[in-house]
Amino acid sequence: MVAKANVAGKKKVATFVIDCSKPVDDKIMEIASFEKFLQDKIKVNGKAGALGDVVKVSRDKSKITVTTEVALAKRYLKYLTKKYLKKNGVRDWLRVIASNKDRNVYELRYFNIADNEAEEEDE
Repeated sequence: MVAKANVAGKKKVATFVIDCSKPVDDKIMEIASFEKFLQDKIKVNGKAGALGDVVKVSRDKSKITVTTEVALAKRYLKYLTKKYLKKNGVRDWLRVIASNKDRNVYELRYFNIADNEAEEEDE
């Protein structure tokens, strides 16, 4: 019985990272405004902006880290990231891709427009 109580007392903590290094280095987006957007828009128990102690959004240089103690879908962070990109008018140039290396990391990458133009010239 004692062992069950210890297992139930532990909180499952999930950490998600959104890597914005490419657009931030090119000065297309500001990491501070993206962090504020996430803090305002993430919903906890149906209320946006009421993160409390269960969800923490932090940044370091060009990465946003979301640490949560409640169930939060990784897909929800992708949705919010796309919403932010659309709001700032850069959704046409950037896309949100899950990293191959780590399951809890999203990256913002440019569409490969140069490759498409090269193919069109060959035809």
